[in-house]
Amino acid sequence: MRFDEMGLEEPVLQGLDAMNFQEATPVQEKTIPVILTGRDLIGCAQTGTGKTAAYILPILNRIIREEPNEYIKAIIMAPTRELAQQIDMQFEGFSYFVPVSTLAIYGGGDGNTWDQQKHGLQNGADVIIATPGRLITHLDMYDIDLSHVRYFILDEADRMLDMGFSEDIMKIVKKLPEERQTLLFSATMPPKIQQLAKTILRDPVEVKIAVSKPNEAITQAAYICTEHQKMGLIREMFGKPLKSKSIIFSSSKQKVKELAYTLKRMKFNVAAMHSDLEQAEREQVMLDFKNNKIDLLVATDIVARGIDIEDIGMVLNYDVPHDPEDYIHRIGRTARANAEGLAITFVSEKEQGKFHRIEKFLEKEIYKIPLPPGLGEAPVYNPKAFSEGGHFRNKGRGNHPPRRDVNRNGNEGGNGNEKERHNRGKKRFFKPRKQTPTPPQNQG
Repeated sequence: MRFDEMGLEEPVLQGLDAMNFQEATPVQEKTIPVILTGRDLIGCAQTGTGKTAAYILPILNRIIREEPNEYIKAIIMAPTRELAQQIDMQFEGFSYFVPVSTLAIYGGGDGNTWDQQKHGLQNGADVIIATPGRLITHLDMYDIDLSHVRYFILDEADRMLDMGFSEDIMKIVKKLPEERQTLLFSATMPPKIQQLAKTILRDPVEVKIAVSKPNEAITQAAYICTEHQKMGLIREMFGKPLKSKSIIFSSSKQKVKELAYTLKRMKFNVAAMHSDLEQAEREQVMLDFKNNKIDLLVATDIVARGIDIEDIGMVLNYDVPHDPEDYIHRIGRTARANAEGLAITFVSEKEQGKFHRIEKFLEKEIYKIPLPPGLGEAPVYNPKAFSEGGHFRNKGRGNHPPRRDVNRNGNEGGNGNEKERHNRGKKRFFKPRKQTPTPPQNQG
């Protein structure tokens, strides 16, 4: 089903078109019409099914149909800072042509972060995307008016309960109006999730979606490397002209710009794609890529979805995506229209935990390519030594891994350069927007 067949408002459709979304995924097709009617919903959908857009789009659509006010209208709960940032980023993209403000609430920042979050909560950002613990901290320290919240969404509810957020969630629920629409998304439905659903939902519609997996025609591989070795791998892999179009993905806008500059100096027909470009510039880049004026595209996840170009031979993940959903969408740009494709991922030491999550999701081990001669020794692949966030676990007196300098530039999900992320958030809030391979030398 196409999004323009769902009864969505024109500004929402414009945002979808700008992000190259046309066809709804199964979970979006089944849930969006239900949410638009105002019914509560339980969605059993794993990462990789498009569930984030499945609730963002109808909630956004309902908000713009209502009379504008200065109160908080929706709260989206997420288990981790990274997921909250991703949801915030997607909401920003979909609401590009809609004057709806969002604010991500999570821990780990400085005093300026706290002040910005407090200001948004007290002055009524339209949509709050929060981790439970951080939101509870705000609620405990000063008054926040949640009496006008119409929509309450729990994303990855099973993960939140596993992390011990059950009491926090119920404390937040008690501060919300009884007359609200509640949506619960979970990859699994253990008894504790079923009990939570009975407690906070009213006569919910249940939707279950099987998880999507990558195209079998995609050969997947990875280089285990240090952050410093990544650029050497780029020079090694792209030392000769390409035989087909390729995309290099990075979560960092700054890294996208740096890679594009380096590859231009190597005489490639390369272009960068990121959110700093105006819409007309994005469209021109994609047109040039499609018409073979550009054979190498360096991009953020802004183009991980919706690009239907048949002759993309390789996708390279310069960094490991935040979660399996992003990974699947990235590598899905190759091997289209019954073609074969290659997907390679650079995995630094601090990214091993995230990459292991992707392997667990795929239920397969991805082949690790030995580093080419001259790049030095590769780190040992030992993801269990790292936490989910990439931090080293030292359970005894063992040695820590050697400290490495890593790129700390901000990315479009807001992870890294806090100042840049905060400034972007302030702009949105204070001034709502208007409208088994061998090391490849030459991929074919």
